Amino acid sequence: MPQKFTPRQRHIRILTTIGPASASPDMIAALHQAGADAFRVNMSHGDHEGHAKVIAAIRELERKTGRPTTILVDLQGPKLRVGAFREGWAELVTGAAFVLDRDVTAGDAERVYLPHPELFAALTPGARLLVDDGKLVLRVQAVTPTQIATIVEVGGRISDRKGVNVPDVVVPLAALTEKDLRDLSFALEQDVDWIALSFVQRPEDVAEARRIIGGKASLLVKFEKPSAVLRMDEILELADAAMVARGDLGVEMPPEAVPPLQKRIVATARRMGKPVVVATQMLESMIVSPSPTRAEVSDVATAIYDGADAIMLSAETAAGAWPVQAVAMMDKIARSVEADPEYFRRLHFTQTLPDATTADAMSEAANSITKTIAADAIICFTASGSTARRISRERPGAPMLMLTPNLDVARRMGILWGSHAVQTKDIISFEGMIAKGKRMALRHNVAGAGAKLVMMAGVPFGTPGSTNVLHVATLTGQELSGYDADGG
Repeated sequence: MPQKFTPRQRHIRILTTIGPASASPDMIAALHQAGADAFRVNMSHGDHEGHAKVIAAIRELERKTGRPTTILVDLQGPKLRVGAFREGWAELVTGAAFVLDRDVTAGDAERVYLPHPELFAALTPGARLLVDDGKLVLRVQAVTPTQIATIVEVGGRISDRKGVNVPDVVVPLAALTEKDLRDLSFALEQDVDWIALSFVQRPEDVAEARRIIGGKASLLVKFEKPSAVLRMDEILELADAAMVARGDLGVEMPPEAVPPLQKRIVATARRMGKPVVVATQMLESMIVSPSPTRAEVSDVATAIYDGADAIMLSAETAAGAWPVQAVAMMDKIARSVEADPEYFRRLHFTQTLPDATTADAMSEAANSITKTIAADAIICFTASGSTARRISRERPGAPMLMLTPNLDVARRMGILWGSHAVQTKDIISFEGMIAKGKRMALRHNVAGAGAKLVMMAGVPFGTPGSTNVLHVATLTGQELSGYDADGG
């Protein structure tokens, strides 16, 4: 029998990164209690042994709470880095010449090893190299098979293995490195729910990842590269979800270009019915401070008003001094925004027109009926999660209870706007649908006596992709008095 647990009193989901500051079972439980709906495991840091312990702790928390809990593994991707320096660092002077080459010896203020042969083939004069998240800027002057000659446009200190961004060209790198393939194999063995693909440049990167994953997890694409933005629709068509990864976007593009791009990615993903996460530096000051800046609060609120499915905390919870407070603050901001009478009006600035399918027509109708009769909840029976995604795209005002017989489907819905997913036995009849819908609404505190419930399902029952039933039911006082809260 499914356990009883109360839905979050907000629609947007909170995705929390686990790291050294939050990896203990007690801290993971505290983050969940504070409002974390899903957990991110970042493969750029740590080892498989440590990540396995974190995943085991999350699954144990899921067992104790009875709430299907989402785990997203974020692959590092083809991060470009310079080599090492003789002193561990060097000072690059603005206007000076600087060479990146194939010589593995330690570098100095005039040159450094660059262990990425693809760059020597892809770069052309005039292209920029952005080092250490854009703190240093190099302009390419000439390229040979063994050397990239540059002029330092913005100087400063460069140290061992700092990252390099190349915004002006598409580098012929596979989206999955050897490390990524090892990490992906580990993640799939651990039965995680989502895989995040980093530094995607082209649709082919997504297709290759889908082929390797083979349906064992859902695939989220991170928009970090200008080349990916140029082919956004093609990439999203192949992905299950999107992330606005504002850190690297803000390095490879002018900072002022990121806010409109964030809105465009969110709107495009919503129109295509793909969950979308807004991430990076949302409450950055809470890494060291127990309270955020007002600008950060406004930034989080903007993502919520735009209709993102989820908002993400990175270093704030992975390495910060106030991880639980950061989650609690994000939860407070979300509740405050969603209590705004203007919230739903602003949310629907983005039009999400239905495709010419029965499922889309039913989802649009369910939303319309919910508004017209002021329904108290939507009960969605789903085997694959596709109906849940369609109705979530409509952004209805009533709570959504997603009932599925498949635990993996329930877990994957943890980053879906408004979704309260429950694993429960499948239904086999129309009467069973009505009875179970009412029973689950009561058990999970989404409705009481006199409540109107909009129910969606498919006939034949249990058949994925067959959504064709829409029914309105009312909970009577008799049903309420006859309900056993413990036994159902």
